[in-house]
Amino acid sequence: MTFKAFAVLALFALSACAGDNKWATDAQMAAPGAHFVAEPPRSITLFTVQSTRNGSGAHSGLLINASEQVMFDPAGTWYHPSLPERGDLHYGVSPRMISFYIDYHARETFNVVQQTVVVTPEVAELIKQRAQAYGSVPSAQCAHSVSSILNGVPGFESISGTWYPNKLMKEFAQLPGVTSKLITDTDADDNHGVLMVQAEQPVTQ
Repeated sequence: MTFKAFAVLALFALSACAGDNKWATDAQMAAPGAHFVAEPPRSITLFTVQSTRNGSGAHSGLLINASEQVMFDPAGTWYHPSLPERGDLHYGVSPRMISFYIDYHARETFNVVQQTVVVTPEVAELIKQRAQAYGSVPSAQCAHSVSSILNGVPGFESISGTWYPNKLMKEFAQLPGVTSKLITDTDADDNHGVLMVQAEQPVTQ
Protein backbone atom coordinates (compact mmCIF):
# COMPACT_ATOMS: atom_id res chain seq x y z
CA MET A 1 0.00 0.00 0.00
CA THR A 2 1.36 3.42 -0.92
CA PHE A 3 1.79 6.16 1.69
CA LYS A 4 -0.94 8.20 -0.03
CA ALA A 5 -3.39 5.33 0.11
CA PHE A 6 -2.56 4.69 3.76
CA ALA A 7 -3.11 8.35 4.58
CA VAL A 8 -6.51 8.32 2.89
CA LEU A 9 -7.55 5.19 4.78
CA ALA A 10 -6.41 6.74 8.04
CA LEU A 11 -8.56 9.80 7.28
CA PHE A 12 -11.58 7.56 6.74
CA ALA A 13 -10.95 5.85 10.07
CA LEU A 14 -10.97 9.22 11.83
CA SER A 15 -14.21 10.35 10.22
CA ALA A 16 -17.42 8.35 9.93
CA CYS A 17 -16.08 4.81 9.58
CA ALA A 18 -15.36 3.08 12.86
CA GLY A 19 -15.92 -0.65 13.11
CA ASP A 20 -17.91 -2.53 15.74
CA ASN A 21 -19.41 -5.99 16.07
CA LYS A 22 -23.04 -5.81 17.21
CA TRP A 23 -25.36 -8.81 17.05
CA ALA A 24 -28.97 -8.38 18.12
CA THR A 25 -30.53 -11.24 20.04
CA ASP A 26 -33.35 -13.33 18.63
CA ALA A 27 -35.70 -11.63 21.09
CA GLN A 28 -34.67 -8.20 19.81
CA MET A 29 -35.17 -9.34 16.22
CA ALA A 30 -38.67 -10.57 17.08
CA ALA A 31 -39.71 -7.45 18.99
CA PRO A 32 -42.50 -5.17 17.68
CA GLY A 33 -41.07 -2.63 15.24
CA ALA A 34 -37.94 -4.67 14.59
CA HIS A 35 -38.89 -5.00 10.91
CA PHE A 36 -40.36 -2.51 8.47
CA VAL A 37 -41.79 -3.16 5.01
CA ALA A 38 -41.67 -0.06 2.82
CA GLU A 39 -43.94 0.74 -0.08
CA PRO A 40 -42.87 -0.43 -3.55
CA PRO A 41 -41.14 -0.01 -5.87
CA ARG A 42 -38.12 -1.83 -4.52
CA SER A 43 -35.01 0.28 -4.62
CA ILE A 44 -31.39 0.66 -3.59
CA THR A 45 -30.12 3.97 -2.17
CA LEU A 46 -26.48 4.87 -1.76
CA PHE A 47 -25.61 7.54 0.81
CA THR A 48 -22.24 9.26 0.49
CA VAL A 49 -20.97 11.56 3.22
CA GLN A 50 -18.66 14.29 1.88
CA SER A 51 -16.51 16.88 3.59
CA THR A 52 -17.77 20.44 3.08
CA ARG A 53 -14.16 21.62 3.27
CA ASN A 54 -12.68 19.77 0.30
CA GLY A 55 -15.37 17.41 -1.03
CA SER A 56 -13.53 14.27 0.03
CA GLY A 57 -15.62 11.18 0.68
CA ALA A 58 -15.89 10.19 4.34
CA HIS A 59 -18.46 7.39 4.44
CA SER A 60 -20.75 5.14 2.38
CA GLY A 61 -24.05 3.61 3.49
CA LEU A 62 -26.63 1.53 1.64
CA LEU A 63 -30.41 1.59 2.13
CA ILE A 64 -32.04 -1.57 0.79
CA ASN A 65 -35.79 -1.57 0.17
CA ALA A 66 -36.43 -5.27 -0.30
CA SER A 67 -38.91 -7.64 1.39
CA GLU A 68 -38.11 -5.46 4.39
CA GLN A 69 -36.22 -2.18 4.52
CA VAL A 70 -32.75 -2.34 6.03
CA MET A 71 -29.72 -0.05 6.27
CA PHE A 72 -26.24 -1.42 5.69
CA ASP A 73 -24.02 1.08 7.50
CA PRO A 74 -20.56 -0.51 7.30
CA ALA A 75 -18.20 0.54 10.09
CA GLY A 76 -20.67 3.33 10.78
CA THR A 77 -21.24 5.13 14.07
CA TRP A 78 -24.97 5.83 13.72
CA TYR A 79 -27.42 3.72 15.69
CA HIS A 80 -30.82 3.90 17.33
CA PRO A 81 -31.63 1.90 20.48
CA SER A 82 -34.97 0.78 19.03
CA LEU A 83 -33.41 -0.81 15.95
CA PRO A 84 -31.81 -4.26 16.08
CA GLU A 85 -28.46 -4.48 14.36
CA ARG A 86 -26.59 -7.51 13.12
CA GLY A 87 -23.22 -7.22 11.44
CA ASP A 88 -23.62 -3.53 10.47
CA LEU A 89 -27.10 -4.20 9.07
CA HIS A 90 -29.86 -2.20 10.79
CA TYR A 91 -33.40 -3.58 10.73
CA GLY A 92 -36.74 -1.80 11.18
CA VAL A 93 -35.65 1.15 9.04
CA SER A 94 -38.76 3.29 8.63
CA PRO A 95 -38.83 6.71 6.89
CA ARG A 96 -38.34 8.31 10.31
CA MET A 97 -35.18 6.26 10.84
CA ILE A 98 -33.89 7.30 7.42
CA SER A 99 -34.40 10.93 8.41
CA PHE A 100 -32.48 10.26 11.63
CA TYR A 101 -29.66 8.67 9.65
CA ILE A 102 -29.39 11.64 7.30
CA ASP A 103 -29.64 14.18 10.11
CA TYR A 104 -26.85 12.42 11.99
CA HIS A 105 -24.45 12.68 9.05
CA ALA A 106 -25.38 16.04 7.49
CA ARG A 107 -23.91 18.95 9.44
CA GLU A 108 -21.72 22.00 8.97
CA THR A 109 -18.68 19.87 8.14
CA PHE A 110 -20.37 17.19 6.01
CA ASN A 111 -22.94 17.02 3.22
CA VAL A 112 -24.84 13.89 2.22
CA VAL A 113 -25.41 12.76 -1.36
CA GLN A 114 -28.43 10.48 -1.73
CA GLN A 115 -28.67 8.36 -4.91
CA THR A 116 -31.56 5.99 -5.57
CA VAL A 117 -32.19 3.43 -8.29
CA VAL A 118 -35.35 1.32 -8.71
CA VAL A 119 -34.73 -2.42 -8.99
CA THR A 120 -36.75 -5.60 -9.25
CA PRO A 121 -37.83 -7.36 -6.04
CA GLU A 122 -35.44 -10.18 -6.88
CA VAL A 123 -32.44 -7.86 -7.18
CA ALA A 124 -33.35 -6.01 -4.00
CA GLU A 125 -33.61 -9.29 -2.11
CA LEU A 126 -30.27 -10.49 -3.48
CA ILE A 127 -28.52 -7.32 -2.32
CA LYS A 128 -30.18 -7.65 1.10
CA GLN A 129 -28.96 -11.24 1.40
CA ARG A 130 -25.43 -10.24 0.40
CA ALA A 131 -25.44 -7.47 3.01
CA GLN A 132 -26.63 -9.94 5.66
CA ALA A 133 -23.86 -12.36 4.74
CA TYR A 134 -21.13 -9.72 4.69
CA GLY A 135 -21.07 -9.23 8.46
CA SER A 136 -19.34 -6.53 10.48
CA VAL A 137 -16.96 -4.29 8.54
CA PRO A 138 -13.54 -3.15 9.83
CA SER A 139 -12.73 0.54 10.08
CA ALA A 140 -12.15 2.44 6.83
CA GLN A 141 -13.70 -0.27 4.65
CA CYS A 142 -17.19 1.20 4.17
CA ALA A 143 -16.95 1.86 0.42
CA HIS A 144 -15.07 -1.38 -0.14
CA SER A 145 -17.80 -3.44 1.53
CA VAL A 146 -20.68 -1.66 -0.25
CA SER A 147 -19.01 -1.95 -3.66
CA SER A 148 -18.26 -5.64 -2.98
CA ILE A 149 -21.92 -6.30 -2.19
CA LEU A 150 -23.14 -4.54 -5.35
CA ASN A 151 -20.46 -5.83 -7.72
CA GLY A 152 -21.78 -8.60 -9.95
CA VAL A 153 -25.43 -8.12 -9.05
CA PRO A 154 -27.62 -7.87 -12.18
CA GLY A 155 -27.79 -4.20 -13.15
CA PHE A 156 -24.79 -3.31 -11.00
CA GLU A 157 -22.05 -4.98 -13.03
CA SER A 158 -20.43 -1.59 -13.67
CA ILE A 159 -19.75 -1.11 -9.95
CA SER A 160 -16.10 -1.99 -9.35
CA GLY A 161 -14.46 -2.83 -6.06
CA THR A 162 -13.20 0.42 -4.54
CA TRP A 163 -12.01 1.80 -1.21
CA TYR A 164 -13.15 5.33 -2.02
CA PRO A 165 -16.69 6.64 -1.29
CA ASN A 166 -16.49 9.30 -4.01
CA LYS A 167 -15.45 6.77 -6.65
CA LEU A 168 -18.33 4.53 -5.65
CA MET A 169 -20.70 7.51 -5.79
CA LYS A 170 -19.55 8.41 -9.31
CA GLU A 171 -20.00 4.85 -10.55
CA PHE A 172 -23.44 4.62 -8.94
CA ALA A 173 -24.40 7.87 -10.70
CA GLN A 174 -23.91 6.15 -14.06
CA LEU A 175 -26.53 3.47 -13.38
CA PRO A 176 -29.61 3.82 -15.62
CA GLY A 177 -32.49 5.67 -13.99
CA VAL A 178 -30.62 6.81 -10.90
CA THR A 179 -31.89 9.94 -9.11
CA SER A 180 -29.66 12.09 -6.91
CA LYS A 181 -30.16 14.57 -4.09
CA LEU A 182 -27.67 16.75 -2.20
CA ILE A 183 -28.51 17.24 1.48
CA THR A 184 -26.91 20.04 3.46
CA ASP A 185 -27.28 21.12 7.08
CA THR A 186 -25.82 23.93 9.18
CA ASP A 187 -26.00 22.01 12.46
CA ALA A 188 -22.89 22.17 14.63
CA ASP A 189 -20.33 19.41 14.23
CA ASP A 190 -21.56 17.36 17.19
CA ASN A 191 -23.26 14.24 15.90
CA HIS A 192 -22.97 12.43 19.23
CA GLY A 193 -25.44 14.96 20.62
CA VAL A 194 -27.74 14.14 17.69
CA LEU A 195 -27.73 10.48 18.72
CA MET A 196 -28.85 11.41 22.23
CA VAL A 197 -31.70 13.53 20.89
CA GLN A 198 -32.80 10.83 18.44
CA ALA A 199 -32.81 8.16 21.13
CA GLU A 200 -35.37 10.18 23.11
CA GLN A 201 -37.72 10.53 20.14
CA PRO A 202 -40.71 8.16 19.86
CA VAL A 203 -40.36 5.63 17.09
CA THR A 204 -43.23 6.00 14.65
CA GLN A 205 -43.47 4.08 11.41
